[in-house]
Formats: sequence, C-alpha cells, structure tokens
Amino acid sequence: MRIAFSAMGARALLRGPHRRLLRRLLLGGGWGRRSAAGPGALSPFDRQLKRKQKEWAAARPEMQRCEYLREEVGSRIADRVFDITRTFPLALDLGCGRSYIAQHLNKDVIEQLFQADIAENALKNAIESEIPRVSVIADEEFLPFKENTFDLVVSGLSLHWVNDLPKTLHEIHRILKPDGVFIGAMFGGDTLYELRCSLQLAELEREGGFSPHVSPFTAVSDLGHLLGGAGFNTLTVDTDEIQVNYPGMFEIMDDLQGMGESNCSWSRKPMLHRATMLAAAAVYREMYGNDDGTVPATFQIYYMIGWKFHETQARPAQRGSATASFGDLRKINELIPGGKKL
Repeated sequence: MRIAFSAMGARALLRGPHRRLLRRLLLGGGWGRRSAAGPGALSPFDRQLKRKQKEWAAARPEMQRCEYLREEVGSRIADRVFDITRTFPLALDLGCGRSYIAQHLNKDVIEQLFQADIAENALKNAIESEIPRVSVIADEEFLPFKENTFDLVVSGLSLHWVNDLPKTLHEIHRILKPDGVFIGAMFGGDTLYELRCSLQLAELEREGGFSPHVSPFTAVSDLGHLLGGAGFNTLTVDTDEIQVNYPGMFEIMDDLQGMGESNCSWSRKPMLHRATMLAAAAVYREMYGNDDGTVPATFQIYYMIGWKFHETQARPAQRGSATASFGDLRKINELIPGGKKL
C-alpha cells in the first residue's frame, strides 16, 4: 500500500479506505510544506534533484548491482534492533529506499512497519519482507505523523542529505512514543576522502581552483550534541568504516550514481572537463592504489541510538548519593571471609 501526500490530495486521502489509520497517524494541516526551493546557508542541498536521483536509481534494470553498501548497513541496523529485547507494535523506516532494513527483520520484532521515502520508484520496487507494511511518499524533512505515534524509528543512509538535521532529529523525537527508540546510520566525514582529495588536486592543477564534488558530512563530535539537543537520552554513537575496492575511479562514480548518491549540493560544479577527470583518476591510482591494480573507496558510517524519555527508564543516581567510595576497594580483602584475596 502506497500513500502520496500533497495539499490537493489530502482531503481525498482522508475519505479513502485507509482514512481511520491516516486520521490517527497524520498531522492535520501538515501537507503542502516543502523544502526550500533555492540555495542558501540553511539549504545546502537541492532536495528536488535528490528525489530525481533516487527515482532514477530505483528504476534501473539492474538496481541490485549497486545496493551492496545499503544492504550491509541495513543488516547492521537490524542487528541493533534485535539487541533490544522487545516487540515494537508500530515502527517507521525513514528514508527506507527499497527496504534495506526491513528485509533483515521479522514480524516477531515489528508487528507493523511504515516506510517513508521521497522516491516513489523505491517504494514500488521494495524488497519483500514478512512484516506488514504501509508505504508513504514523504520527505524526511517534513514528517506528516502525529506526536507520540511510533515505538521505533529506524533510518539508514538518508539523513546526510537533509538540509536541517537538528530539525529532522527533533521531528523524529516528536513522533516517537515515550520510551521509544531511534536507531539510525548516516555517512561520516571521512567518507570518500580518496575521491575528494583526488578531484581537488586534479582541479587545482588543471583549472587553477576547485569546487566541492562530495557533499559535506556531519562530524561525529557534533552528532551526540545534536541528538541531545533534540531531546534524546541514553545516547549511543559509534563509528565504523567499510572499504570497497574498485577497478578505478570511474567505476566508483558509476556505483555512486547507481546508489542515488550523486552530489546534489547547490554549490556543485555542473561539469568537469575530460582532462580533469583523467587527471583525477591518475592521481587516485597513484596516491591510493592497491598492489593488485584496484583502488579503495572508504565509507565511514555513524551509527546512533537515542531514547525518548519515560519515567520507567533507568536514570543515573544523584551526585553525592553514593554509599561507598572507590578508595574503599583497597580494603575489600579484609571483608572476604576465609582469608581469600582478590
């Protein structure tokens, strides 16, 4: 089941066969909001272009060929969901793509799953899962759901393209129920550093300057502050690196396009000259090439977990309420009967 949101179609949707579910979950008056239509300090990314890139990637005849990274990250997010020993009655997969997370989960963990993505083709061609699902065409920047709706929100490799990450994290916190959990993954700052450096050096040498060809990423040092500022507690942030070897730089760029991960920043350069591209490929191989002739591409992944506050959650004791001191540990042998020592 797919549901598309627009200002014109909102009333018709609420009179459709799923009106009860929609009325319960969706915010009144929330349709019709769109991301900024032009460049600016607060809107570094062209969201309409990103939607077109993802639509094109999801409609390719051999789309599975470029999905290895998303499927790997999806399985690692699913592992973190399985680590939480509970069943989630209602969950949301934000920026789901072709269901890279849901394929690794089952209905014993999630009873019903909402999947939201800006690309309709991704939802149409979703990978099979045993979990009952509802597909929603919606922008990650404007979540059309009521407050305190979901028990779990997951997101894999989509939040690095939002223009206002603090606001998006606030929105995720808002739609979570108390004691709900958010588990997400996004690309980190060292992602594709080999490609970035090679393109910059080639442009400097051939054209006398360079423009960004890899989108800016969030630093891991900022991620905990962003989650805390959004209202999450009991935070966990960890990093991982996945290195993939390719025949050359052009194969890397082709796979990035197939993933829907082409650059969509407003400041991007519309084209690169052929001589600059060839020079960048040569620099890439010279600086980072492997002994077997391949070249590596590094993808840094940030994984984050945050909980929405509830009275039943464990909380740290108040400062000064301890009844023993670490200095007393040296006396522990005196307290053990039988003369045994630790």
